Amino acid sequence: MEDVLRPIYQERASQSRTLGILMVERWSDYSPETDLFDVVLFVIVREGEETVFIKHYAFGEKSASLYVVDERQVKEWVLLGSNRKVINWLLNGKILFERNEYIEQLRQRLLQFPEEERKVKMGIEFARLVRRYIEGRSFFEKDQWLDAYNHVLHALHHLARLFIIENGFYPEVTVWNQVKQIEPQIYKLYAELVGSEEPLDKRLQLLFLASDFFIHSKLKQGASHLMHVLEKKETSWSMAELLNEKELTVYGVDLEILLEFLVEKHMLSVQKIATKGQGIFHRHYVLEKNNKEKC
Repeated sequence: MEDVLRPIYQERASQSRTLGILMVERWSDYSPETDLFDVVLFVIVREGEETVFIKHYAFGEKSASLYVVDERQVKEWVLLGSNRKVINWLLNGKILFERNEYIEQLRQRLLQFPEEERKVKMGIEFARLVRRYIEGRSFFEKDQWLDAYNHVLHALHHLARLFIIENGFYPEVTVWNQVKQIEPQIYKLYAELVGSEEPLDKRLQLLFLASDFFIHSKLKQGASHLMHVLEKKETSWSMAELLNEKELTVYGVDLEILLEFLVEKHMLSVQKIATKGQGIFHRHYVLEKNNKEKC
């Protein structure tokens, strides 16, 4: 298959902005890694004309998908975990071409998983966990058990990824295989939710209690990155300032709910700043004094 595709990837390899080319082959009829294509060519470029360019090919009875992706987009996917199959491609794909050992160095960085990157990814997963947990509780209290189940299931996925990241690994597509080895307790919660014969409302009730415990136990680790950013400024932060802070853009729509959650947990304080309206104040955020020393 590599020989058939050689003219396609060699053309890309000859271009100076191409940093690396990987090949990933489909290994089963239902292989999700390649989106059901027989083979994927993944090309990483510097300053691409488009962030992501995709082209499909047919040869004989087989199919191929060509991805040409700007390296900034690759880094964003890796950081946010928004395209997890790419992690598998980067770690397990066959290297067809690399400039100055670019792919090998990228793999080493993924395997070593620097502490600062871990903190950011833990913050992202923690914020997503908090949102799913709160939304799930809301549905549960309204007796909307199937919707609550959906949110709790997603919350468990974020909790599992949180534990995996804390242990120094990137979460893979097969996250439960990873977490079974790393944190059996979380795997057991997942198995109880999806496999128990208990009534659904009873399962959910137990899961919320367990989630309460784990969220509380991971509060400082999950909030570490956000707290570190807030510590950089001695005065309080307005919401507009937080939204414009480059380091916090990774939280997206989950930033507000994370802030309010940390206020409830007394890790952040709210400062009221007077407005022109009588009795109406701007809300600004600042670290609690006892938390500043710990950041």
